[in-house]
Amino acid sequence: MIFVILGTQDKVFPRLLEAIQHQIDLGNIKEKVIVQAGSTNFESKDMEIFDYISMDNFEKYIEKSDYIITHGGVGTILDGLKKNKKIITIPRLKEYGEHENDHQLQIIAEFVKLGYVLTCDDLSDLDQTIKNLNSFTPNKYQSNNNNFVNLVRSYIDKW
Repeated sequence: MIFVILGTQDKVFPRLLEAIQHQIDLGNIKEKVIVQAGSTNFESKDMEIFDYISMDNFEKYIEKSDYIITHGGVGTILDGLKKNKKIITIPRLKEYGEHENDHQLQIIAEFVKLGYVLTCDDLSDLDQTIKNLNSFTPNKYQSNNNNFVNLVRSYIDKW
């Protein structure tokens, strides 16, 4: 099962669902596709689409998924990484009215640099990115909380 997560933004992201539907139509995606669409209205006979999903069900879908396709939201990416899931990230882009700016490009670039996720900047390459998942072994996620705590501790100790 593929879990597609568009987040809970008030911005729509039909471009990603159109690309996934295209891959289903081509036969490149054969697995069941569950979508948490947020504000994005999209009709599909091939995908099971929910506007919003309870946290319990959200966790269950992550657990059951073979891999995740998601926007560049930090929380969503971290949810998948903590469950050791392979993740394809697609940035929401300002030019399509999907966000106010292109900050998701920077967020995704950092996760890619750390070897945690794959990205697909050009949705016409989505089929190849999905194929690349077979040989992709994401680095094990390591929280940066200790560095943050040490930074705060050193700041407090100075005062």
